[in-house]
Formats: sequence, C-alpha cells, structure tokens
Amino acid sequence: MSGLTKKEREGCIRILKRLSHADLFALSDTVTNRMIVVENMKEAMEAILTYTQSAEELLKRKKVHRDIIFKYLADEGEIMPPTAEKNQLVKRALQFWSSAKTVPAQTNDKKEDISSAGEGISDYQALGQQFCQWFFQLLNTQNPTLGQPALDWGPQHFWEDARLTLCSCTEQQQQKEDFQGAQVVSLRLLALVRDERIFFCPNLEPHGLKCITSPHGLVVVAVAGTIHRERACLGIFEQVFGLIRSPLDSHSWKIKFAHLKIRGQNALAGGEDVTAPALTYDSGDLQLFCE
Repeated sequence: MSGLTKKEREGCIRILKRLSHADLFALSDTVTNRMIVVENMKEAMEAILTYTQSAEELLKRKKVHRDIIFKYLADEGEIMPPTAEKNQLVKRALQFWSSAKTVPAQTNDKKEDISSAGEGISDYQALGQQFCQWFFQLLNTQNPTLGQPALDWGPQHFWEDARLTLCSCTEQQQQKEDFQGAQVVSLRLLALVRDERIFFCPNLEPHGLKCITSPHGLVVVAVAGTIHRERACLGIFEQVFGLIRSPLDSHSWKIKFAHLKIRGQNALAGGEDVTAPALTYDSGDLQLFCE
C-alpha cells in the first residue's frame, strides 16, 4: 500500500527515528486512522510507512517538525539556510531522494576523493550536480558550528598548479585575491569555513547550475547559492570550477581552478531571489574559462 521508493523509505525511517515516542505514536494513529494498534516504536514506524501514500505526504505531517527535517538534511550533507521554511526543506529532501546518483553521507572513517563525483557519469550536467553536492558537503563539514564530523579536506583534491580567485563585493568596497598551488588554495577555502565560520548552500536547480566542456577535456562547472554564518544569511555566491580527469584513473577528477565571487546582502540588486539565486554566467561567459 505504501507509495515510497526504497530510498524514500530509508530516508523516512531516519526521520521517524528522530521523533519522540509520543509524536511517533500519535503520527501512527493519524496515518492509520486508529485502525492499527501498535505496541512499540518499530511497529509504529512500520505502520506509518505502510499506510503512507507518498514521501511528501509524510514530510508535511505536523508531527514531522521543521527542525527534524533540517537536521536530517544536514546529516546527509544537504546544508540548507537556517531560515529555510518547512516547505523548502520538504522540497530539498524529495529532490535528495529522487537523485539516483546522490553522493552518500560520509563518516569520519570513510575517506572519499574527487573520483566519487565523476564515476560512471557521461552527462556533464549530472557530473556538475554531483560534484557540487560532494564539494560543498566536504567543505561545510570543516565548519565547527555545524557540529558535523570533518571529512577529508585537503590539497589532494586539487591539481598541483591549481589556482583560486576570490572576489568579494560589499556596498563599501570590492576586493580581489589570487592564490596559486594546491596547498595554498585548499587552505584559503578551508579558512572561509573553519575560521570565518561561513557555510555554503548551493542552488542545484537548473537556473543555479550550469556545466560546459571543452574539446581538451576541461569541464567547467558554475553554481550559485547563498552563504551563511550561523542563522544569518550573509549574501550570494557564484563559484566556477575547472575540472580535469586524472590521466591515471578515468574515474578521478581534480580541481584545476576555482573562481569564487561573493556579494554581501547590502550589495545585492533589488528583486534578487536570495533563497534560490540564479547564475549570472551564461555559456559564453563560461567558455572564457576554457581559454
């Protein structure tokens, strides 16, 4: 009777385990219309999953509180703005479950390199989406305020001659910094999240993500999103990556360059969507990064 896919069922189980005993039993009564008597939490969860018509229906139940979905997504590496409303969290969870190639949540003892972002993918748009999920999950775990185990960040994910351009724009000033070398680039990005306590929320919708490829094998991935510190939204970012496949491993990709542009809240134009910002780069702009 359940309309849940395997992935939706697994995600719903993790969410249901976060409910209090009282809320779980009350939810079971609601979903089954009190027609099923349950005696323990396992039976309550099974009844809920069996008689739920869809994952969206379950997530929208009052007993499935906003904070529960938010914490579940954070544990899965799907970082959302702390100010996100419940309907936005529900939408992101459904997208996460529907993605067949989503990078799985990782633990401290399971190291992952860039190869996970390119394995078995011929569609470069899909590669770009999966790469961004992997990259920002990895980077955000270095922020101590999020309370997540720090994953294996370091220069190993960059080519030796990698470069980073960091542009920041506020109402008062514009600043540009350039960095060269895998070690220096990785340390500067690390400082943003570990020391400045920033975390990134990429917009992986079609209007927030664009990918192109050059005849020479360079894949350019551009993504827009929001940046946050604790519960405050600081502004919008756009980041362009250049990815090159390793000649020793066809499933391994490393970062050749990254161009990060950050605009503070006071530097944004009126009418811009801060919750799901769109890329300002078009395909012609991205072609320039291939030169």
